[in-house]
Amino acid sequence: MPAALWPVVCALALVVGVVGGVFGSAAYESVLNAQHPGSVRSGLAGVDTVSTPPLSARKGSVAAVAQSMLPSTVQISAEYAGQKGGATGSGFVLDRQGHVITNNHVVADAASDDGPIEIVDQDGNRYEATLVGRSPVYDLAVLYADGIRQLKPAPLGASQALRVGDGVVAFGSPLGLSSTVTAGIVSALHRPVTTGDSASESSYINAVQTDAAINPGNSGGPLVNLRGQVVGVNSAIATTGSGTDGESGNIGVGFAIPIEQVEVTADQILRTGEARYPVIGAQVRTGEEGGTGAQVTRVLHGTPAERAGLEDGDVITAVDGRRVTDGIALIVAIRAHQPGETVRFTVERDGDQLKVPVTLGSEVG
Repeated sequence: MPAALWPVVCALALVVGVVGGVFGSAAYESVLNAQHPGSVRSGLAGVDTVSTPPLSARKGSVAAVAQSMLPSTVQISAEYAGQKGGATGSGFVLDRQGHVITNNHVVADAASDDGPIEIVDQDGNRYEATLVGRSPVYDLAVLYADGIRQLKPAPLGASQALRVGDGVVAFGSPLGLSSTVTAGIVSALHRPVTTGDSASESSYINAVQTDAAINPGNSGGPLVNLRGQVVGVNSAIATTGSGTDGESGNIGVGFAIPIEQVEVTADQILRTGEARYPVIGAQVRTGEEGGTGAQVTRVLHGTPAERAGLEDGDVITAVDGRRVTDGIALIVAIRAHQPGETVRFTVERDGDQLKVPVTLGSEVG
């Protein structure tokens, strides 16, 4: 991807340079010929220029956030099937013990193929990394590299404090262009999003939606509020499907995993090497979107759903009072909680509305 991009960038720069040179030369000759008042034949050497220190980045500005966060942002290269740089993504420094957060899909192929993973910091220094653990369910992974202990950990914030319209800044390496910064707003909260190329690697995200430009290569990078705190991990974009491999690039619809889930999953991985996610032990219809609820197609024996009294054919319309429109929205709502928590389902059954408390079970993934 970067190899294809650079010729285009260079060509554009060359065109601009040639046009600018021609225009500048013509304009200069015109000025000289007309003996325009104020012209100086010796150029800048003949005028007085003033050098002043640059303005400091205003607190809360994108420039201030970028200055603070870029040293904590890294590029990740994951090799698989012998392909050097087979997957390129982003990440951020979690702590002073050498841990980095990224997306599972950035390192999944390398992990399956025992391929090398490399972390590159803002200054271009490269560090060999190992995979501590990953969660396909939440599309998160934790890496370790001993050499990055001196890098500044990224401050963590709270996505729960975000409001629609708040300013946010996305960091990463889109198309391999490291240390790229883009800005936008929070477009929506609690957006149910599913990603992944297979059932075993599908992720269901209770996402923060943003219009900050996010492109392939931004995956795993931090989404940051204007206080300089990470509020999410950039994970997915909506596309029109017209680009290579269905990736058309940024269209102003990007999604980030809330930082609260990142903290829980990273903590589990660091403690045990694996992550757990909540389940109810029931199958729901997921082929329809934007309906009036999630229809239960099968309640499995000996599961939290059976113990709670859920039945085949039930339609779940809300979880803890938050509306559920379809099966994917239900899965996302459940996975926004943790194993062992008790949540209250609003259920429609035979024309009646019921309130059903369910204590969530857990599985590894």
